[in-house]
Amino acid sequence: MNADIIKKSLISMAVLDIIFSEEEWLRVYAWYPNWNEKSSLAVIDNGAGDTMHIVFSNDGCIIKGFDHESELSPHAQEEFEVWKGIYDDVPKVLLDLLDDEEIEKDDVTFCIWQDKNHKEWQKGKVEISEGCDDGSNYMLSRIFSAEGYIDWAKDYWELGERLTFEDVKKVFNHQPITEEMVRKINPDRNIKKVMEELIKINYPVEYKS
Repeated sequence: MNADIIKKSLISMAVLDIIFSEEEWLRVYAWYPNWNEKSSLAVIDNGAGDTMHIVFSNDGCIIKGFDHESELSPHAQEEFEVWKGIYDDVPKVLLDLLDDEEIEKDDVTFCIWQDKNHKEWQKGKVEISEGCDDGSNYMLSRIFSAEGYIDWAKDYWELGERLTFEDVKKVFNHQPITEEMVRKINPDRNIKKVMEELIKINYPVEYKS
């Protein structure tokens, strides 16, 4: 999966989280289109201590993941330190994108990247003992397609059959969000607040305030 597809999916899931819940702390996906002058940022936070920060720039994309139960966690070492090899081969122009307090660069158990000149995802030469897990398989599987997302969302948000694949597909296709769509997906949500949040993340809406 290339970075553009990942970006589109992450934006879609952040949009749906905004519609599902007014409470930011309950949301799993967040999107910051203007994180700084060089990059945009997606965050996945399961609320249980596991996070992914996905940074996009003109130079490529870098994904930093942290599984709090992984043996590779710097908190699991005798002295707090990043596991050897995780960042060693990352191009400086991409590694520098993680230099932000909010991203917590040193809280990492895996890192992959895709620079603008290569289609393949890259990973450092990390030696892991048999039985150890850096959390990447589980956490990267949280970047869903529309088909995968609907099953996850129904369970996480306890939606039953209220959420339809048609609704999800519209968002994954980045169709403008309308008042009717919000009412259908979450009739309890304040439409004005939803639209204001979506406008802040530069997502298209059809709404007359």
